[in-house]
Amino acid sequence: MKDSFKNVACTETNNKWNVCISRENSLYSRGNDIRSEFERDYTRILHCQAYRRLKHKTQVFFAPQNDHVCTRMEHVQHVASVASTIAKYLGLNQELTQTIALGHDIGHAPFGHHGEDCLNKLLMGKNEANAPKKFWHERNSLFFADYIETLPNPDGIEKLLDLTYAVRDGLICHCGEIDQQGIKPRQEAIDLYSLKRPGIIQPFTWEGCVVKIADKIAYLGRDLEDARTYHLFDMGAYRQLREIVATTLGLGEKSKGNNAFRSGKAVNTTVLINDLIVDLCQQSSPEKGLCFSAEYFNFILQLKKFNFAHIYTHWRLTEFGHYAENIIETLYRTLQRTQPYAQNGRINSALKNYPNLSKTFEDWLIKYSDYKVQNIPDRKRILKYDTKPIFSVFDNDSFQKCIIEYISGMTDQFAISVYNEIISF
Repeated sequence: MKDSFKNVACTETNNKWNVCISRENSLYSRGNDIRSEFERDYTRILHCQAYRRLKHKTQVFFAPQNDHVCTRMEHVQHVASVASTIAKYLGLNQELTQTIALGHDIGHAPFGHHGEDCLNKLLMGKNEANAPKKFWHERNSLFFADYIETLPNPDGIEKLLDLTYAVRDGLICHCGEIDQQGIKPRQEAIDLYSLKRPGIIQPFTWEGCVVKIADKIAYLGRDLEDARTYHLFDMGAYRQLREIVATTLGLGEKSKGNNAFRSGKAVNTTVLINDLIVDLCQQSSPEKGLCFSAEYFNFILQLKKFNFAHIYTHWRLTEFGHYAENIIETLYRTLQRTQPYAQNGRINSALKNYPNLSKTFEDWLIKYSDYKVQNIPDRKRILKYDTKPIFSVFDNDSFQKCIIEYISGMTDQFAISVYNEIISF
C-alpha cells in the first residue's frame, strides 16, 4: 500500500537515525551546504573514480562493443531507478535508497562475476576450497568506500569518502543472488567487517532491503534483453521462456489472462520491471516484510533458472571467461614478481616495458602502501594524498592483497590493454 512504510523510514523520528547518519570521521563543512547527510554521500560516490569506471566494467557480457548492451554503470542506474520508485511509493527515504543503489557495485571486479571468482581463487589458494570467500564484491564495495576512494577537500587534499553507516551497511548487505520472501531489516548495528559471507544477514534499514530486491529486479529483465541482442537464444529457448510465463503467471490461451503480466504480454525489460515493482509494492507491509505474490516469486525463480541455463553458462560466455581468467592471472603473476623492486622503491624498473601498468601501479603503491619512491620519500605529500598505508610491500600476504585490490579496480578495457602490454614483444 502507498506510504505503508512511512513510519519505519530512515528519518529523524526513527530510533536508528543517529547510528544511520554516523561517520567514522566528520566531513568538512562548507558553511553553505544545503544537502542532507545522505545527499552528501550520494555526490561523494558519484564523483569518486570507482563509480566512473563502472561504465567500462562488465555486467554480463564481457567488454561489450555494442553501445546498447548493459555495462555495470547502466545496471547501477537501473537499480537506482527501481529502488527509488519502490521507496517513493512505500514512503521510505529516497535519498538513502538512491545512495546505496548508486554505490552498491563500486567494488566489482573487471569481467563481472567471473572476474570476481578469479580474484577469489587467487586469494584462496589451492587448499581452501570449502573456506569462506576471501574476495566478494559486496565486501569490496565497502572496502573501496572506506579505504580506497578519495575526493579532494577544499584545500586540494585527497581524503577518504567517510560515508554514513546506513550507506556503508547497504553496500555490503546488498547481495541480490539469494532468493528470499518477507525481507526485513535487522535491528542491531554491527561491525560490518565481521561479515564473512555475502547475503548472510539483512541490511540495517528498510531502504537497504529495497536495494537488495531492486538489484534482482533490475538484472533479470535486462539480461534477457542483452542476450536477445547477441542472438543467444534458439527457438527451443524462446518456447521455454513462453512456457515459464504461461505456467507461472497464468498467461496463455486457456488462462484468459488471469494473474498475467499487468502491463503487457511481452517478456521485455520495461514490462517485467514494472510488473515486479507493482507486485512488490502491493504485497509488502512492515508486518510481512518486502515480498512478492506467490505467482511472481515463482516466476522469478523460474526466470533465474532460465537465465543460468541459456545466458550465464552459454558457451560463448564460457569461452570469453577463459580469456578473462588468463588476463587476470597474467596481471597477478607479473605484479607478484615486482615485490623486491617495490621494497627498494624501484617499481618502475620492474615494469619499465609496461608504461601504463607501471604508472598506475606505482601510484597505487604510493597512495595505499608503505612504498617509498627511491630518492623521493615524500611523494605522497607532494601528491597531496592524505591516506594511511593499508598494504605493506614487505609482507607477502599484504602485498598479495594489494595486487588483488589494484586489479579489482580495473575496467575491462584497461585490464585488456595492460595485458597486451605484457604479452607484446
